[in-house]
Amino acid sequence: MHSDRQKNHPHGPPAGMGNLEFVIMMAALMSITALSIDTMLPALPQIGADLHVADANDRQNIITIFLLGLGIGSLVYGPLSDRFGRRRILMVAACLQIVSTLICALATSFPILLGARLLAGLSVASCRVVAMSIVRDCFRGDAMARVMSLIMVTFVIVPVLAPSVGALVLLVAPWRWIFGLLLLLIAVLAVWQFLRLPETLPPESRSAIGPRDLWTTFVQVVTNRNSIGHMLASGIMMGGLIGFLVSIQQIFFDVFDAGEYFSIGFAAIAIWMGVGSLMNSRLVERFGARRLSQSAVLVLVAVSLLHCAIILTGYEHLLVFIVIQSITTTCFSFSGANFSSISLEPFTRGAGLAASVQAALTTLLSTVLGGLVGAAFDGTVLPMSLGFLAFGATALLLIAWAERWKLFKRPGLSALREGKYIFSDRG
Repeated sequence: MHSDRQKNHPHGPPAGMGNLEFVIMMAALMSITALSIDTMLPALPQIGADLHVADANDRQNIITIFLLGLGIGSLVYGPLSDRFGRRRILMVAACLQIVSTLICALATSFPILLGARLLAGLSVASCRVVAMSIVRDCFRGDAMARVMSLIMVTFVIVPVLAPSVGALVLLVAPWRWIFGLLLLLIAVLAVWQFLRLPETLPPESRSAIGPRDLWTTFVQVVTNRNSIGHMLASGIMMGGLIGFLVSIQQIFFDVFDAGEYFSIGFAAIAIWMGVGSLMNSRLVERFGARRLSQSAVLVLVAVSLLHCAIILTGYEHLLVFIVIQSITTTCFSFSGANFSSISLEPFTRGAGLAASVQAALTTLLSTVLGGLVGAAFDGTVLPMSLGFLAFGATALLLIAWAERWKLFKRPGLSALREGKYIFSDRG
């Protein structure tokens, strides 16, 4: 009976779970990614010293190699969970997360740590991809939007607090215990899922997706002007954010000599991602995804240009940096999700597989570009600010090309509101 309900008229959490437990579990799943990244930031100097990393910029690879694994893994977990079910894939991935995190905690050399971080990224990719699939199994339409909003409110809190968690661990224990804490959280979440989360995709709804399907979808994505334009714009623009993420510890510690304010400063910047996401959710139906995202890119370019001028004229200050990065972070809140929605509009069928392909390509592109920005760190904030400026301007050109040089349009308003482009294959 439950399987039939989920298949034909999904409108609530799995049998035996309340809405609150379901939302918290899905938010916890999606938060593993942020915890795996942001808790590491305060520990990078200590890790580099213990594992004899000569170049300080090389410590950034602890973040970028994880993101590379995340991008590759995003491509495979959607099809795997469609074929074998959500619960089984989550359990296997959780085991891989535990093993990779344990290796990280016990690593005796930097190459071993990086190899384990790559495996961790590959396994943690399951969390967001499968969690989104589970929500789509259980909810549709407005109900799904409400649940996702609640999940995202919980989800955005984690990046704000994660560096503080890492810093607190370092006050009482070596950096390896950050991985120990992460290992404990993953294990507890896995047990919770095993005991409480039933399979949400019944056998009759499963589908086998092979390499040919992936290749066909890839070709459709990269040959569609709207899709590839917004996907590339998103990936390139996000490269600036990754550059910020891998450089931020060095900026606070080395540029401003303000390591003691790192956790507070990072939280003051990251919280605007949550504020911006909430504002976007309230404004997008009124103004449209295109108008909001394109305006955000314009603001990003203008603010980045201003920041470069401030740096070059010698007026850079920690407070100025935090204010400017808060504005920049807010711009990403108005662009990322909207770009993803716009790029999926052309796909009336196979939106899930198309989303996996786009997520993988966007993550890989942003990681490579962000890694280049991080590697260019020279003891100043200028490389990061130039990255935001260059990537923002390039993204704006790509969006203009994708929209056939007509910005601030709002085509197909009624169809977009009804979700026909994205969910028409779901019935």
